[in-house]
Amino acid sequence: MAERSRGLPSQRQVTELLDGEFLRAGFDIEDVLIDASASPPKITVVADGDDGLDLDSVAQLARLASELLDGIDTSGGHETPDGATPAYVLEVTSPGVERPLTTEKHFRRARGRKVEMTLSDGSVLTGRLGQTQAGAVGLVRREGAHRGFTVHDIDLEKISKAVVQVEFSPPNPQELELSGQSGKEA
Repeated sequence: MAERSRGLPSQRQVTELLDGEFLRAGFDIEDVLIDASASPPKITVVADGDDGLDLDSVAQLARLASELLDGIDTSGGHETPDGATPAYVLEVTSPGVERPLTTEKHFRRARGRKVEMTLSDGSVLTGRLGQTQAGAVGLVRREGAHRGFTVHDIDLEKISKAVVQVEFSPPNPQELELSGQSGKEA
């Protein structure tokens, strides 16, 4: 495996090389995964932005990453038997729905999405994320006998786990309004 990974940049090198350019384009690098055992080896850059990551942005970031990565020599003088630098597959992607929300930035970017969160006291709440500010997030939940929606502010430090839920039905318009979304963004 060391033989194969010789020509690949390290996770740190990829992050340092791409971080400034991704930030200028309005995106953060959430993670870099390097799979040297794949054939061909694979570099995955996980990026996110305040407005998400659409297909045009993925294409733009992939072109940018490819140009920058192709410009560095990580072979240490080693080449493939045919004299070329080792090949790899580059993938730029957004964090999956399964990614836990762990930072204030994650909660802010997931605004309008349905989440399940476990609080530090062990209770589990499900609702739609509203605004995030001053270390707290609004959670829109259906409450009471009349089945209306209310917003509960929850301190981020009291959330031990939060994961976005996959939805198959459109959200209630009142619920979206309370979360700060018009229905087009969620």
